Amino acid sequence: MTGSSRAIPSIETARLRLRGFRESDLDAQAAILGDAEVTRHLGGAVLSREDSWRRMLCAPGLWTILGYGYWAVERRDDGVFLGQVGFADFKRDMKPSIEGLPEMGWILAPHGQGQGYASEAVAAALDWADAELGAPEITAIIDPENARSIRLAERSGFDLREDATYRGERILLFRRRR
Repeated sequence: MTGSSRAIPSIETARLRLRGFRESDLDAQAAILGDAEVTRHLGGAVLSREDSWRRMLCAPGLWTILGYGYWAVERRDDGVFLGQVGFADFKRDMKPSIEGLPEMGWILAPHGQGQGYASEAVAAALDWADAELGAPEITAIIDPENARSIRLAERSGFDLREDATYRGERILLFRRRR
């Protein structure tokens, strides 16, 4: 289902909750996107608190317009905000084009990395997409230097990999076919 409004579903896994963003997530989101180590693979520029807020506001719009989008990721046992995972169609000007296909992305806080949270969140989001979207494939673009995300993509079934160009830079394009 794409192209129509959908309430943001909440998904629970053994350790995580994927849910819609809340205003109270801003400071944690801004800390993540303001961390140079996190953003070095996301275009390189850290985001201000204001820009982090704008990015958070984008998430509900994706759900409204596309019927899919991004979730906030939190630990179930204590509610700690860990990051975000989800899907978008950002209409990227890239070669080859992925316009019209769900593009998966994930960003986790440094304190949430290396504990399997990203794998758990990505698996839950992909299970949802397989059941709800019916898309023939899901894409992901990853910085060639981001070894952790490359490994996660490959473990998550993104088995087709090719070079692509985005904003004049080489990027890796991964595809996960149904």
